[in-house]
Amino acid sequence: MRSTRRNTLRRGCVGAFLAAVTLLTSAGAAVADDPSASASPADGEDAGPTEAGTTFRTATAIQQEQTATADASTGDYLYWAFPADAGQRPTVRAKVSLPESATRSGASTWQVDVYDGLRRRQACVYGHQTRKAAPDAGTVELSCVLRTVRAWSEPWASDPLPGSYYVRLTVVGLAEEDLGLPVHVETEVTSVGQGGAADVDGALAEPLVPGTSVVSAQGGSTTAGSGPEDGWSSGWWTSRWLWTAGGGVLAALAGVFGYGLTRGRGRPSQVPPGV
Repeated sequence: MRSTRRNTLRRGCVGAFLAAVTLLTSAGAAVADDPSASASPADGEDAGPTEAGTTFRTATAIQQEQTATADASTGDYLYWAFPADAGQRPTVRAKVSLPESATRSGASTWQVDVYDGLRRRQACVYGHQTRKAAPDAGTVELSCVLRTVRAWSEPWASDPLPGSYYVRLTVVGLAEEDLGLPVHVETEVTSVGQGGAADVDGALAEPLVPGTSVVSAQGGSTTAGSGPEDGWSSGWWTSRWLWTAGGGVLAALAGVFGYGLTRGRGRPSQVPPGV
């Protein structure tokens, strides 16, 4: 009887342990791979702006997953501003439709740069930040994958932090006679959530959102780099909460399991009367 009870207790503890591990694994994966972070907007939702700013102060505000367009002249500096929150790894893409090759005198080189809310240039860890378009090319596509946005960082560091980010697109190599030719530009920003791997101990008091004027999609002005549509997380929720709670559950189960083993071994064997 005693052996049967011990085996039952052990099986129950092991079953609870496996169930807890399964729950934590599935919950962590759901947070890290949340499809809402990179899902494309449904048809009929708000369209992106159709113009670009020409300075940091007049950068056109866009949201992630929006496709912004603009008609401009070759040689113009084009600016957009978008919000990025803690745990996101933004990817900026730009496509430039060039004038007809018959109107151009040679090749051109284009470049996309990204700056944070403090106007610090952020490095691209992947992508084609600078590209050269051949004289007969119809389009040129550029991309820049930033480092993961951190909830907090040392003041001296240049880590990406929650707040507004500026995209600047321009031509950096061009024959002088081609300046002013019309171009059409499409810009889009997407992000992938990095989950608990990007969590840090600490959070900014406020996201880095400059209080400057920018051009909105309706042609008016608004505050630069308006926040994400679902609000700023400010780093208060991370998957560490799941692992902390899970660790407590597993520790409790281990204690119950150990207590059952020691109690079963410490009890004296009972000899039936009359033996």
